[in-house]
Parts: sequence; C-alpha cells; structure tokens
Amino acid sequence: MTMPTSQCPYRMQVHHIKQETPDVWTLSLFCHDDYLYQAGQYALVSIRNSADTLRAYTLSSTPGVSPFITLTIRRIDDGAGSGWLTREVKRGDYLWLSEAQGEFTCQNHPAGRYLLLAAGCGVTPIMSMRRWLAKYSPMADVQVIYSVRSPQDVIFAEEWRQYPVTLVAEQGAVHGFVPGRLTRELLASVPDIANRTVMTCGPAPYMDFVEQEVKALGVTRFWKEKFFTPVAAPVTSGLKISTLQPVREFHTPVGSTLLEALESNKVPVNAACRAGVCGCCKTKVVSGDYSVTSTMTLTEQEIADGYVLACSCHPQGDLVLA
Repeated sequence: MTMPTSQCPYRMQVHHIKQETPDVWTLSLFCHDDYLYQAGQYALVSIRNSADTLRAYTLSSTPGVSPFITLTIRRIDDGAGSGWLTREVKRGDYLWLSEAQGEFTCQNHPAGRYLLLAAGCGVTPIMSMRRWLAKYSPMADVQVIYSVRSPQDVIFAEEWRQYPVTLVAEQGAVHGFVPGRLTRELLASVPDIANRTVMTCGPAPYMDFVEQEVKALGVTRFWKEKFFTPVAAPVTSGLKISTLQPVREFHTPVGSTLLEALESNKVPVNAACRAGVCGCCKTKVVSGDYSVTSTMTLTEQEIADGYVLACSCHPQGDLVLA
C-alpha cells in the first residue's frame, strides 16, 4: 500500500471500533512502527487514503498507558472525514496518520495541581492527559469538570468511573450530574483554583467563557485547545496568514506550525526533514508574532531579516509572509 502523502507517513491498521455515544466512535489502531506522541496531541488523518483530504483528530489514547493509538470521532452530518471514519472504515482497514502535533499537553506544563475542563468532544485530549497524570504523576491533585448535552453524551463513560470527575448535563440531568451549564459558582467551588494549572478544550464559546471566568478567579496558568476546522479545508477563524507575492490570505488553526498552515492551504513550499534541520522550508516573515524551535541552517543575517524554518515556526498571531 502506497503512502498517499508525505504529511501522513504512518500506516496503522484498525484493530477494533467502539461506539461511545449515539454519535461518537473510538477507532483503536495498531501501528507497526514506533509512534511517538504526548498526551493531548493530535494527528492528521488521510481521508480515504488520499493526498487531497486531510483532517486533524486528537489522539485520545495515552502514551505508555494505552495499548493502541486511538481516535475518538464525533460524526458530523456531511462530514467528509468523520462520515468516512465512522460509517465506512472497518476492522482490518488501514489508515495513514501524520506525526503527532500540537502543544496542548500536560507534559509541557508540569504542576502539582490541575483543573481540567472539557465540553463535548473536547474531552478527548483531557482524558488522554488524565490517564497520563494518573500513571506518571500520581501525587498530583487533579480536578476534572466535563460538560455534556445529556447523560447519554458522556464519552468514555465507563472509564470516568476510575477518576474523580464532576459531570455537568445541560439537559436531562440525573443523579451524579450537575444540571445546566458550567458556571462561575461551580468553578469557584474547586479547591484552591487560583493555584491550579487550568487546561481546557471544547467549542469556542465554551472556551471563551472558561478563560474569562477562571482568570477572574485568579488563575494565571491557563492553556486551551480549540476544536478547529479541519486543516485540509479553508478555515475562517483562527490565525490569519497573508502572502505578498502573489497576494493571498488564509486562516489556519491555532497550534499549527507555519509549514502545516502553508501545506494545508495548498501554498507551495519545499519540505524534507520537517524537523528544523535541512533548511528546505526557509520562509521570510515580514511581520507578526511567532516563536521558533530551530534556526539550524539559518545565518544570523537571515534571522535578522525575518527568515524562519516553516516547520519550526509557531505563529502566535497573524503573520504576513514575503
């Protein structure tokens, strides 16, 4: 079987599929190669093993804990990626995945106290991190608040019995659920919230509310991960990147590298090592905020002139490229 795109070099076989809720499934994949990732990261998936359609999904499994690489996917009406993965893919089929991506991981933010907040499918990186903390940081004080539409929509329902969790149901709350939505009062009831590292994932309005409320309660260590528009399709929110020659403007998901943003929006760019070593993806940034993890092969003058290695450039805001 031929690799469909260099962006997705890891071939994995579907070992089994589990339905989590009426519209969410977990695909457990077996990878024949070493696959390195951190709890909370995501990967691109080649849809229908095509180079033209890629989608980003959280790796809901946990390194060192889960026996498989898992993707937990909500079926979206007319969704090219979720529809194929939840309707057509079956046990024994092969999928092609990219390397793990993203900075939303507790391994980057070690702490003694956490508050993990999730809504809907935003629970996928949260569960990945919760398992990781239980195994590798068992003395950490971890509080979790998980908001769902109804009790039937709790993803990983059986597994949550292993961990302390506050479940919030907007509709049909039964025993064990807080009725309604997340509130400031519920957040304020978390012991010593101001001294916790807070990490959250969910829809944009939920994320905005959480950020506003926890910061009002004194939280200073806060990280979030949005569910973003799949990277192979045009994105209408997130970071904006503009090119001058020819003039072009596009949006990219928060957390993408510059190389991922360029490739997913069909902007020609050379890339070989994808690790900040070869220098093929050298790109000039005219303006904007960003951080870099490698400047290998760049001269001091090139760095001063705004050149970056796209694979190692992490936009912090809107960028303009030459």
